[in-house]
Amino acid sequence: MQITRAEVTPVELALHHPVRAAHHPQIDRVTAVFVRIETRQGESAWGCAVAHPDLTGEQPDDVVRACQDCADLVPDLHPTNLEYSLAELEPLTQDTPSALCAFDLAFHDLLGLAAGMPLYRMLGGYRSRIQTSVTIGIAPMKETVEMALKRASEGFRLLKIKGGLDAEEDVRRVQAVHRALPDFVLRLDADGGYTVEQALDVARALEDCLEMLEQPTPPDDLKVLRQVTKHSPVPILAAQSVRGPESALEVASRHAADGINVKVAGCGGLRCARQVDTIGRAAGLATIVGCLTEPALLVAAGLSLALSSPNVRYGDLDGHLDLIDDPTVPGFLLEQGYLIATDTPGLGCTVEL
Repeated sequence: MQITRAEVTPVELALHHPVRAAHHPQIDRVTAVFVRIETRQGESAWGCAVAHPDLTGEQPDDVVRACQDCADLVPDLHPTNLEYSLAELEPLTQDTPSALCAFDLAFHDLLGLAAGMPLYRMLGGYRSRIQTSVTIGIAPMKETVEMALKRASEGFRLLKIKGGLDAEEDVRRVQAVHRALPDFVLRLDADGGYTVEQALDVARALEDCLEMLEQPTPPDDLKVLRQVTKHSPVPILAAQSVRGPESALEVASRHAADGINVKVAGCGGLRCARQVDTIGRAAGLATIVGCLTEPALLVAAGLSLALSSPNVRYGDLDGHLDLIDDPTVPGFLLEQGYLIATDTPGLGCTVEL
């Protein structure tokens, strides 16, 4: 098998509903960069990156440029020598891990195509379906409950409620959703917006409502995150604090959280995300595979990881649901809040650009 060319295509995608999170500008569109690798044997593999300047610090033009630099080098690389090929691309993507993610996905997709197997089986094949949460953005209480009821009508039973701007209002919002949907599993994501005192007050007030409190304190201060984890009656999940294997190891060694959220798009691809999951598994920390606002192709990659590992509790893989005109044709299914794999080889997706 020989790679003949790689194409890079940036696409700007709008959202049906803007995403509002604590301490970040509202997101109403996202730049996705699709990568297609072609082989002499006629196969095409796909990868994808997303540029979120306010979330990851990467500018779209920089991600596109890095992807184009990688595309120039890719025909000289052997597609199934995955570790070597990605190591060759790393110097070109030091400041743009999203670009490395795009080619990481394309190489993994090609590996699955070459083997004739779905990627989740090649990575471990622990299960074929997993439950996902769906996000309820920051909004007034009445609107929060309305959004939760809408998602419930669509079959979801795990709800992640965004907060972090007003701790007392977050408590009231979660309690209102709990009253409306008492049998649902709820998680509150503060996006680093609380002090230690606020985080513990929220955890104690919602002890009977929450499965987990995600990233309650600023991501770069593991000392305060550990304080919350030590005293909280609710399990604490580290999200933005986990950017890759090094930060995951630091969270684990400091016992700073009870679980970790790893995002394939945020850490540079499946190779990196699998390392994070291995660290969590060795340390006894539950892994949750999360996402950014991203096309279904990236969600398919996160799903492949989530299905491959017994340490993954569930997926937080809803980043594609509000995108308008996502060119991805997903191979996975979404039924009653469960993401279900098919036997389509590789990532199982096609892209219609």
